[in-house]
Amino acid sequence: MRSAMPRLSARDALAVAAQPVLLLAAVTVFAVTEWRGWEPGTTTFLFQFAVLGLLVVLEFLIPYDPSWQPDRREWGHYAVYYVLTAVGGALGQSLVLLAVGAVADPYPVLPLWGEIPLALLLGSLASYAVHRAGHTYAWLWRLHGVHHVPGKVNVANNGVNHVADVIISQGFVQLALALVGFSERAVFGVGLFVVAQGYFVHANIRVRLGPFNHLLVGPEQHRLHHSTDLSEAGHYGSDLSVWDRLFGTFTWRPGREPEAVGLTDPRAFPPTGRVLTTLVHPWRRSTG
Repeated sequence: MRSAMPRLSARDALAVAAQPVLLLAAVTVFAVTEWRGWEPGTTTFLFQFAVLGLLVVLEFLIPYDPSWQPDRREWGHYAVYYVLTAVGGALGQSLVLLAVGAVADPYPVLPLWGEIPLALLLGSLASYAVHRAGHTYAWLWRLHGVHHVPGKVNVANNGVNHVADVIISQGFVQLALALVGFSERAVFGVGLFVVAQGYFVHANIRVRLGPFNHLLVGPEQHRLHHSTDLSEAGHYGSDLSVWDRLFGTFTWRPGREPEAVGLTDPRAFPPTGRVLTTLVHPWRRSTG
C-alpha cells in the first residue's frame, strides 16, 4: 500500500515561497521598467514600499517570534526612523545617481545580461566590506551601532539607522559599481535585488531556505548577525552569503538560533525612542 505524502500546510508553503516570490518580483519590476521606460528612482521607491507591506503581512502569518512584533509605541519610533532614513537615503541616492550618470560608461563592454551577475557579485562584496567595517572600526560603529539597539529583529526596525550610516553604505556600494564601469541600468537592476533582500533578511518570519542559506542570505542568518553572542554574530552579507563563507564569518547551521539579540552593552547607545539624542550621539565625546 502506497504511503501517504505529508500534507504541506499553507504556512509551510509561505515559509518556502517567501524568498523566491520576492526575487521574482524584483526581476519582474526590472523587466517592466526597462520595457515601459519608467524612472528608476521612483520605481525603486515604490518597490520598497510594496516589499515592506508584503513582509509586514507575512510577519503576522508566519512569525518567527511573536514577541518581536512591534507594539504601538515602537511602531511610532520606527516610523520616525524610517522617514529620516528615507530622506537621508534619498539625498544620498540622488547624489550617487548623479555620480553614476557622470562616470558610468554609456557603452559598456558587456551586454546587460552579462553585467548584472558581475555587478551583483561586486556590489555584494562592497556591501560586505562596508558592513564589516562598521563593526570593526570604532568611528563607524558609532554610526552603525544605532541599528543594533533594538532587542528584537523585525522588518519595521530595519529602518532604524543613522542617516550618515545609510549614506555611507549606499554611496560606497553604488559608486564602486559605477567606477568599475557598470551601466546605470545594471546598477538599477542590482539595486532592486538589494532592496528586496535588505528587508527580507530583517523580517520576523519563519522561513526554510535549507541549503540555499549557503548562497543567499535569509532571516535565519541575519538574526545571528544581531546576536549578543559575538562568537556567532558574523554574517555581514545582506544578499549573497558567499563572502561570509569565503572570509570565515559564516556561523549558521541548521537549528542554530540566537539566545538574545541587540547590543552586548545597551548603555553604549541611547534607547531607540530617543531619536534626536541618537542622531547626535556619534559626534558626542566618548566617555569610554
